[in-house]
Amino acid sequence: MKFSTLLLLPFCLLYLTSCAQEIPNLEAQIGAALKAAPKADREGATVLGYDADGKVVTLREGTNHMICLADNPNQAGFSVAAYHKDLEPFMARGRELRAEGKDRAQIFDAREAEARAGTLKMPEKGATLHILSGKEATYEVATDQLSNATYRYVVYLPFATELSTGLSLEPAFPGSPWIMDPGTHKAHIMISPPNPAELEP
Repeated sequence: MKFSTLLLLPFCLLYLTSCAQEIPNLEAQIGAALKAAPKADREGATVLGYDADGKVVTLREGTNHMICLADNPNQAGFSVAAYHKDLEPFMARGRELRAEGKDRAQIFDAREAEARAGTLKMPEKGATLHILSGKEATYEVATDQLSNATYRYVVYLPFATELSTGLSLEPAFPGSPWIMDPGTHKAHIMISPPNPAELEP
């Protein structure tokens, strides 16, 4: 029994090491997450990231209105975000529901009902979410450089509609704003700056 245990030990250590490598260290998570925030807001931003078990935790307490979220190591590709603190109840509730095994539609329905009932607090005057993402995007800690990521942002305006904003349900041309999920708690203005090639005649 002792011999078998000794034989298994290197494999167990290798397994634990490989699992630990899936979660970037503190410096890498914070550095990458901050890239999503406007430069003026980075120094005082709160940063959320992932612990060894893959759970969302606070990596750094902030002093301003911005919250940054590190890349999820359990999801394909790369994506970091920064959003106004007034969106945190909405974001946190989504994380809770996902942890319960709810799918996208179930999460939407649950938050819609809660927002309308007043038990889920949504931004009263709108709040912005910034996103940097890409299948091939990478962050280099040593140089503090993020490569191959595209930027988009949304402005959450709960229960806004086409009539209340004057926006259409799809972009009028590349890069133009449009409204998604109108009339719901998740109504938001989508803005995806176009690639230069999209603007060529």
